Amino acid sequence: MIGNMFKRFSLFSAISILLILAGIFVTLYIYASDSIHQFGWHFLTNSIWEVGEDDEGGVFGGLIPITGSILTTAIAMIIAVPIAMGIAVFLTEVAFPWLIKPVSIAIELLAAIPSIIYGMWGLFYFAPIIQKTFGGTGIGLLTASIVLAIMIIPFMSAITKDAMNVVPDVLKESAYAMGATKFEVIKDVIMPYSKRAIIGSVILALGRAIGETMAVAFLLGSIMRFPHKITDPTTSIPVLLANNFSEAQDLELSSMFYLALILFALSFAVISLAKFYFLRKD
Repeated sequence: MIGNMFKRFSLFSAISILLILAGIFVTLYIYASDSIHQFGWHFLTNSIWEVGEDDEGGVFGGLIPITGSILTTAIAMIIAVPIAMGIAVFLTEVAFPWLIKPVSIAIELLAAIPSIIYGMWGLFYFAPIIQKTFGGTGIGLLTASIVLAIMIIPFMSAITKDAMNVVPDVLKESAYAMGATKFEVIKDVIMPYSKRAIIGSVILALGRAIGETMAVAFLLGSIMRFPHKITDPTTSIPVLLANNFSEAQDLELSSMFYLALILFALSFAVISLAKFYFLRKD
């Protein structure tokens, strides 16, 4: 009896998730339909975002915010992944026992800080450093990407550390007995054994990075133009939606739903690729 109830509850939960995803997609598509019919696929290649004088027309293209989202996420991941992996390896294989717990607690605290705090810190403390070091105004792609990388490092490092901690000691001891160095044990034993968890941590961090709004809104510049340098300001899909959504009307509002639909599809595509390709059975 209990087993049958549990089976039905599990089936209901799984179907509910599918229905929620389908509901989100359908809702976004319905509200974006005017923009989709007006601009079609040209919306993805058009960089113009101009509101008409009567607030009903205008020309809207999503190329700049789409590019900004991809660039900030890519730069943040390039910075964050090696640092997070280094932290995990340090805590599991290198650090002194008395140092592991304080560093682990510090990482967990970083993950608990609200994103708006990161944005304020980046704006008033980190942006002037970037300005003095690299020039520009300090507000732009590089600043937003670095702060975004700092935000996602705790997620990757914590999950990767837990995965590395469950590697059987017999595997590592066998490698050491055969003459392997610590680096070889990490590279050939620990990393392959923890591969699935590491990729999973990267996927979670990627999902957090591509949809981050508040911190990036403080630091990216919110300017509708392509960045010609890494320090130039630009915008992204979440930032554009957060800044302009409340004032948008008619076709502009529909175009923002179009952008939201693109962000949803982009996130779904990335996670699906990782699930069915990287996490496939060997």
